[in-house]
Amino acid sequence: MQQDNFDREVHGSAEHQYLGMNKNLIYGLQHVLTMYGGIIAPPLIIGAAAGLQASEIGLLVAAALFVGGIATVLQTIGFKHFGAKLPIVQGVSFAGVATILAIVTTGGGLASAFGAVIVASIIGLLLTPFFAKIIRFFPPVVTGCVITMIGISLTPVAIRWIMGGNPKAENWGDPANVGLALMTLAIVIIFSMLRSQILRRLAILIAIVLGTILAYFAGFTDFSNVGSGSIFALPSFFHFGSPVFEFSAILSMVIVTLVVMTETTADIIAIGEIVGSKVDSKRIGDGLRADMLSSAISPIFGSFMQTAFAQNVGLVAITGIKSRFVVATAGGILIVLGLLPIVGRLVASIPMPVLGGAGIVLFGTVAASGIRTLAKVDYNEHKNLIIVATSLAIGMIPIVNHEFYAQFPVSVQMLLHSGISSTCITAILLNIIFNHLPFTKKSVEVASLPLNSGH
Repeated sequence: MQQDNFDREVHGSAEHQYLGMNKNLIYGLQHVLTMYGGIIAPPLIIGAAAGLQASEIGLLVAAALFVGGIATVLQTIGFKHFGAKLPIVQGVSFAGVATILAIVTTGGGLASAFGAVIVASIIGLLLTPFFAKIIRFFPPVVTGCVITMIGISLTPVAIRWIMGGNPKAENWGDPANVGLALMTLAIVIIFSMLRSQILRRLAILIAIVLGTILAYFAGFTDFSNVGSGSIFALPSFFHFGSPVFEFSAILSMVIVTLVVMTETTADIIAIGEIVGSKVDSKRIGDGLRADMLSSAISPIFGSFMQTAFAQNVGLVAITGIKSRFVVATAGGILIVLGLLPIVGRLVASIPMPVLGGAGIVLFGTVAASGIRTLAKVDYNEHKNLIIVATSLAIGMIPIVNHEFYAQFPVSVQMLLHSGISSTCITAILLNIIFNHLPFTKKSVEVASLPLNSGH
C-alpha cells in the first residue's frame, strides 16, 4: 500500500505509472492479442476486394501493424498538442472499410482510397479545434445508426468468406466451406462462454488459430507462400502506387473521418473515466490530432484511417492495468510485427471460411454496439424513430441491390454506394431537420401506424 501511494505521488495519476519492462511486455502483449483480430481484418477485407495476391495482402497486413504501432505510441507518449497520453490502442478503423471498398470496387482502386484517406485526415486535423461545435450534429441517434450500418454492411463480406472468398473457384459455396466456418463460429461461442475474462476476450483470435489448424489437417489451406519472401523488411513508401485524389472519394472519406473523430472522442472520455483522469477539451483535441496525424501518414506505408480500439478500452477496465506505458509497449510490439512480412503472409494464408466464421461474430458485434448506442435515444416524440428508420433503410439500399445507383454519375456512386455513407448523410440531415431547425424543435405530431395491417 505504501509503495502504491509512493508511485502515485511520484508519477501522478494511474496512467502515468511505470510498471517496469517485464510487466510492460506481458500486459502489452495481452493488448496486442486482444486487438490483433480487429487490426488485421480491414487489410484482409480491402486486399481481397482489390484483387491482390496473398503476398501483397501480407504487405497490407504488415503495414496495418506497423502504422498501428506508430499511432499507438504517438497517442500514449505524445508530444506538444499531439496525443491524449492515455492507455489507448490505435489501429485501422472499421468505420472506413465499407467506404474504401466502395472506392476500390467502383474503379478508383487503392490509389484513390489512399488519396482520400490523406486529404480527409488533413481536413480532420484542421477541423479538430472546431470539432466541439461540429460534434453536436453527431448525437447517439446519428452515431448509433452509422455504427449499426458499419456492422450490417460488412456482414456480406463474412458471407462471401464463408462461401470460399472467390466466386470463380470450384469450391465456391461448397458445404465443406460452410462446415469449416460453422466450426470456427462454434469455437468463438464456446470460448465466449468461459469464465475467464482473458479467454473470452481472445475468443476471436483463438477461433482463427484453431480453425486454421483444423483446416490444415483437412487439406483446406496451403502455407507454401509463407516462406516465399523476406522474413524482415523495412516498410516501403507508396508500394501500391502514388495516391490519386478524386473529389467524390475524398468527400465520402471526410464523412468517415467525422465518424472516426466521434468514436475516438467517446473512447478518450471512456478511458478517462476508467483511469480516473480528467478529460477536458484540450485533452480530447490532443487525442484527435494524434488520430488524424497518424491517419494522414498511414497511406504512405500502405495503410488506412486510424482510430482508438474500443475492445482495448474494455481490457483496461477488466485488468485494472491503467498505465499508458503498457500500451506504448504494445505499440512497440506492433511496430516489430509490422517489420516482419512473414507474419503478414502467414495471416493471408488463413482460409477464407475460417475468417468468415469469426467475421459473423466480429461484424455482428459492431452492429450490436450501434444498437446499444441507439438504445440511449429518446423515441417518445417519434422524431428520432423516423431518423433511425429512414437512415438505416436508405443505408440498406446499396447492400440489397448493388445496381441501384448504376445509372447515376460516378461521383454519386462513390458517395452512396457505401451503406455507411448513405446512412450517415441521411441521419445527419434528418437530425438537423428534426432537432436543430427552429421550426422543428417543438414536438412534431407523427401519426402512429396501426398495429394490424387489415389483411
